[in-house]
Amino acid sequence: MAALEEDVRAERELFRDSVRRFIDNEIRPHYEDWEEAEAFPREVWTQLGEAGLLCLDVPEAYGGAGADFALSAVVLEELGRAGMGGLATAVSVHSDVVTPYLLDLGSDAQKEHWLPRMVAGEAVIGIGMTEPGAGSDLQGMRTRADRDGDGWVLNGAKTFITNGIYADVMVIAARTRPEGGARGTSLFLVDTSLPGFRRGRNLRKLGQHAGDTAELFFEDLRLPDDAILGREHQGFIHLIDELPRERLALAVAAVAAAEGMIEWTADYVRERKAFGQPLSSFQNTRFRLAEMRTDAAVTRAFVDQCMDRFRAGTLDVTTAAMAKLSSTEMQWRVADGCLQLFGGYGYMREYPIARAFADARVQRIYGGTSEIMKELIARDMLGKA
Repeated sequence: MAALEEDVRAERELFRDSVRRFIDNEIRPHYEDWEEAEAFPREVWTQLGEAGLLCLDVPEAYGGAGADFALSAVVLEELGRAGMGGLATAVSVHSDVVTPYLLDLGSDAQKEHWLPRMVAGEAVIGIGMTEPGAGSDLQGMRTRADRDGDGWVLNGAKTFITNGIYADVMVIAARTRPEGGARGTSLFLVDTSLPGFRRGRNLRKLGQHAGDTAELFFEDLRLPDDAILGREHQGFIHLIDELPRERLALAVAAVAAAEGMIEWTADYVRERKAFGQPLSSFQNTRFRLAEMRTDAAVTRAFVDQCMDRFRAGTLDVTTAAMAKLSSTEMQWRVADGCLQLFGGYGYMREYPIARAFADARVQRIYGGTSEIMKELIARDMLGKA
């Protein structure tokens, strides 16, 4: 058993090397330009697919590698460690947030049509939950899907949608009963080429500029009955079931991003001088880096434990919320601490730490805000207030 685990670790590190080479050769030379353009080119998706970096745990029958989630996590870690938050989020949503909905809930026809294209990067997928008037409160959504003959008619709007500009297919949550709520919501697999689907602008964000984020609009969009994903009126339950993996993916990227920032800062303070000596010689610098490294290491240990639980099928909603809360709050503390040690240069956009600082801020918001995570954890401890 020990020899088998060692072989698995060795395979994972070989894969990590290939991911790093891809980032260095295909992504890093262009990333600043993409940040300025506030979007990376569509062909990057097919490059990622050709390199075997998308949807790694999709079964081989659908063109995937049938790998463990831990291998998919390597892609998120390396993008996060490289300070490429916009691309990391886009890939995470495509491979680790939305693909499991199709794998776990999709019909054979839905899987056969979309999964091979998603693995290859020929089709990009996103998910539409958040609305202009309903953020973390998913039960307040107003987008509706009404029965019409042997199909549905979808009307409404979604906002802050990652991959919204490039998406070829979307998982859309909509009310299918007037009362909505937990027992009145369904999920639909929506082909974005259908009449009645409209994209809004590519939203301008504080950080993660390279990733596209859009508004989406549905105007009498007609869907066949087989567009429904999972069970009718059980969409809210399906969302809850899939959230642990989404929050674990966020935690994985957050820890790696923090580790990357700490490495850059350690290198910088060794070289940068003040009052005739390296910044690394000052006690404040040494103690702050020691605190941040410890903070990241402790969080890494917990997230690794959560990874083991997820792979064993025992990661529950509360523990995933704890992982998301602890890792993203730690990432923000590290981003702020590292930028401070860079001084005025840290505030300049040409320094990666400035971009990492801006990218980190949204981590405490999307995937459920830190406040929502605290409420979930408290409810598990104390019951509903």
